[in-house]
Amino acid sequence: MRKQLVVLALFVGVFALRGQELTIPQLSQYLADNPFVMSPTYAGIGDHVKIRVNGLTQWVGVKDAPDTQSLAADMRVGEKSGIGALLYNDSNGQTKQRGARMSFAHHLTLDRYDDEFLSFGISYNFNQFRIDIENFDALDPSVTDDRATTNHNFDVGLLYRYDKFYISANASNLLEKDLTAFNPIFEPNTLRNYYLYTGYRYSKSKNSNLEIEPSIFFQLFESDGRSVTDLNVKFRWYDFEDYYYAGVTYRFLNDQIGDPLYIAPIVGLKKNNFYFGYSYQVILNEILGYSSGTHVVTLGVDLFQGISNCRCTY
Repeated sequence: MRKQLVVLALFVGVFALRGQELTIPQLSQYLADNPFVMSPTYAGIGDHVKIRVNGLTQWVGVKDAPDTQSLAADMRVGEKSGIGALLYNDSNGQTKQRGARMSFAHHLTLDRYDDEFLSFGISYNFNQFRIDIENFDALDPSVTDDRATTNHNFDVGLLYRYDKFYISANASNLLEKDLTAFNPIFEPNTLRNYYLYTGYRYSKSKNSNLEIEPSIFFQLFESDGRSVTDLNVKFRWYDFEDYYYAGVTYRFLNDQIGDPLYIAPIVGLKKNNFYFGYSYQVILNEILGYSSGTHVVTLGVDLFQGISNCRCTY
């Protein structure tokens, strides 16, 4: 009985969290050298076409736990702009959502000698969200349809880079949600989330093979004032144009800094034009006794190297 109550409470909490977002759940995918999944401002930063496939399986061992798949791609367009697209499929028990995001970014060079750049990004979001009510025994048997809604929304972002320092500020889901198919008394219609992502890539010298990258990710939910923070550190070893990395991320609610939601080791590599990243999130709450953790896998390929010569692609 205790196990059932824990799992029920967990799903209710996650449904409230993710039902408000109507977007791909933002965990550690951005740390797999793919920040475009977090912000449209990164579209086209790179002298190639970047393609990334991501699989996220939460709480392995728990029935109907959240599961997400996504495909992201972005590329340079001309010398100053970039475009990108993201497709995703997400399930969490009886709730399902799938959607797409189309992004455009414009990159300005403030100082080409000091590598100072400013980028603006905007995304159009399309999301289909539904609740499969056919398995809910307590409902009126005459009610057989799924509760579903389609939403259109926008994200905007700003990215500043100076040498190896970067900071990105973003607002997602600017418009309010269509509540036609749901109960507007209990279902919040404010979807806006705010992201701040900043970090620094440190190396002892230009010829050093080791690079250390501490970073911070902050997310605020306007609907109820909740906020979370990731504290991250990555160690990257270069072998000419290839590299290997390892690191860790520590996520917590900002009113519970000493009580983390999870700690996640991360590893990955880039070999030739192929990319692999993996993260294992060690859960540190009540579900720990019933789940072996959360797995995040990223596979990717970089195509058509050298499509832009602008310094801001690096």
